Amino acid sequence: MDPRREWFEVDYYAVLGVSPDASATDITKAYRKLARKHHPDAEAGDEERFKQISAAYDVVGDAKKRTAYDEARRLGPARMGAGMGGFAAGPGGFSIRLEDLGDLGGIFGDLFGNGRGPSGPGGAIPMRGRDLEARVGISFRDAVRGAVAEVSVPNASSGSFRKVKARIPAGVADGGRIRLAGRGSPGSGGGPNGDLFVLVDVAPDAEFGRDGRNLTLSVPLTFPEAALGADVTVVDFDGNSITLRIPPGTPSGKTFRVRGRGIATRRGTGDLLVSVEIIVPAKLSPAERAAIEALRNVTDFERGAGEDAADDGPEPATLADAAAGVPT
Repeated sequence: MDPRREWFEVDYYAVLGVSPDASATDITKAYRKLARKHHPDAEAGDEERFKQISAAYDVVGDAKKRTAYDEARRLGPARMGAGMGGFAAGPGGFSIRLEDLGDLGGIFGDLFGNGRGPSGPGGAIPMRGRDLEARVGISFRDAVRGAVAEVSVPNASSGSFRKVKARIPAGVADGGRIRLAGRGSPGSGGGPNGDLFVLVDVAPDAEFGRDGRNLTLSVPLTFPEAALGADVTVVDFDGNSITLRIPPGTPSGKTFRVRGRGIATRRGTGDLLVSVEIIVPAKLSPAERAAIEALRNVTDFERGAGEDAADDGPEPATLADAAAGVPT
């Protein structure tokens, strides 16, 4: 068995009959006892068993190798491929990224190399570059329609910055994370570059909001328009005019859906959600006040209908009351 793969498939402590936290002295005692018993020259010798015992002691009996072995067993086989800055045991075998082991990566490199002897090309162990993270701010429109943004990426070694162009996909949300493969820190010893992850900050828009792939818009209505019905013109995100037919008796907060006028993404296109808000005038002309007072006088509205209405909170006000300044 490939010795690198054996580290993950064989419990050397169990082979020696000791616990993983056994002292170096106890490990040596256990090895000597088993070696004497199973040595090929002994009366009841077992050559295969002796090889297993020797292989186990070669690792856990060496302080440096034991540290690396314990860490490797803790991490488990990380199937990232030797080409990702680790080492592999061939088809169907295991692989592990050296950088995942921190300082132990050097120990593994010294022990195993990269499947091509003690080191990679030029005497260096191929190591994958570090992943980097950067932020970029974009407008609401660029987030909806997609854009190409310039990202400042720090160079850890020099403290300077380099510029990277990132393609922002249509529909990216505020706080979205975009992966740019191979645009992170350079690899070493012939290893691949790391990746760059771009965090996107989207500025709010003065008119439009969003709900997933849907765009949202608020439109003011006068009381006559809401009460009697009206045709209201709104402008979508691309500047196209849309006529909404408001039915009589439309309440404030009612939302109308205009299909296909939202955000177009690879997963589909959203809608435009238009919410109406009835506006109460802050100041009235004499003619307006007279008309609203007349409306109030003919409005048939019962407050607190039913015995339980008194416990339901403040009584609602009619629009005529609100416009005329009548307290409730």
